[in-house]
Amino acid sequence: MSKVMKKPPLKQHYIFFIGEELPQPEAHLVQSTNAANAAANLGYSTVLVYHDKAAKASNSVNLLRPFQPIKTPVELVQYYNLHDKLKVAPLPMPWPIDHFRSKFTDSNTIASKYYLPFHILPTTKLVHSRNWNFIKAAIKNGIPAIYEHHHHEEKPFEPEIVTNPLLQIAVTVVDTIRESMIENGMPPEKVIKLHNGFNRLFMERQPEKAAEWRKKLLRDESQYLVVYAGALQQFKGIDVLIDVANQMPNVQFACAGGKPAEVEYYQQLVKEKQVHNIKFLGYILHNELASLLQAADVLAHPHCSGKAATFTSPLKLFDYFASGTPIVATEIPSLVEFQNTQSITAWCEPDNSSKFAENLKRVLETHPRKVEGYPDSIEFVKQFSWENRAAKILSYVDESLLPLFIA
Repeated sequence: MSKVMKKPPLKQHYIFFIGEELPQPEAHLVQSTNAANAAANLGYSTVLVYHDKAAKASNSVNLLRPFQPIKTPVELVQYYNLHDKLKVAPLPMPWPIDHFRSKFTDSNTIASKYYLPFHILPTTKLVHSRNWNFIKAAIKNGIPAIYEHHHHEEKPFEPEIVTNPLLQIAVTVVDTIRESMIENGMPPEKVIKLHNGFNRLFMERQPEKAAEWRKKLLRDESQYLVVYAGALQQFKGIDVLIDVANQMPNVQFACAGGKPAEVEYYQQLVKEKQVHNIKFLGYILHNELASLLQAADVLAHPHCSGKAATFTSPLKLFDYFASGTPIVATEIPSLVEFQNTQSITAWCEPDNSSKFAENLKRVLETHPRKVEGYPDSIEFVKQFSWENRAAKILSYVDESLLPLFIA
């Protein structure tokens, strides 16, 4: 009796790897989760892989079969505004992983040296990550890869990895980082600049929820609301915005984002400065953030000058555009290309709270709030959907290496 040959598993998945736990309120995690979500929306068999440190070592099934793509949990869907086509695979990282400083107990080492070759590889067609060690491990294991790199680093890239044909493309978001990547050994033909995108749910009008935000944040219907959304860090211009609020006491300011410690720091700072018209709302779930942006009279982008201004990715800016709300932004290198568009209502020099306040006052006078939003910025941003971005990236991948198309 002849033995039936067992078919090898189908290599189908487009793996997006994040070497951290989810959810967390970090811009790079918003970027990575939305990039994966977009690939799934295009119809590819996409799995978002991340660390699960809450997993129990006693659950042997977790460790014997750690790679089990499942439906995205509601918590992540709401946190990052994801859709229903994306699958996730939390990798169990039980104690003592990351509790002792050793490469043998490091979660990223375990992901690259154990989970990838033995559990993820058999069904994986393509890997996409900002984690260079995981990209290297994928290529060494014969898996085609796409690398995302969004910050300046002086570390040279390994020639045997960047010249390997399995490295399909490297993606960054601004020209200055592309240049530094090339200086560090990345072949010029393998690195492209592509802006981040906006989540299409931000374009859906939510007038009732926007009205609720205004009722919650404003003392009366005649008061103006200026909103900032993003990281709560000095280089992002938060201190400048506090000074602006101090110069405009009859306008209400609201900041969405930041870690609890950062929110607490700035709440204490405004108390000390006796600035009473700026509120720090903490991290707002993405399914609530769209209506907050639509609730504003003006959106603020007060980024400071300095090194960060040369590479900061205008991630939130595209969500700003999608809201249709007028924007006041500072002139920094990473935003220069938008100066000849009508998408940003007013520009001013960075690090100058008086100039920023002047521009805000002028825009509040010339651009009354529209419940339906201003069409110029809404139309402009359509080209920057995450789905368009994903399609452009995959256009650089050899057709034979593309993941399974399921929709």
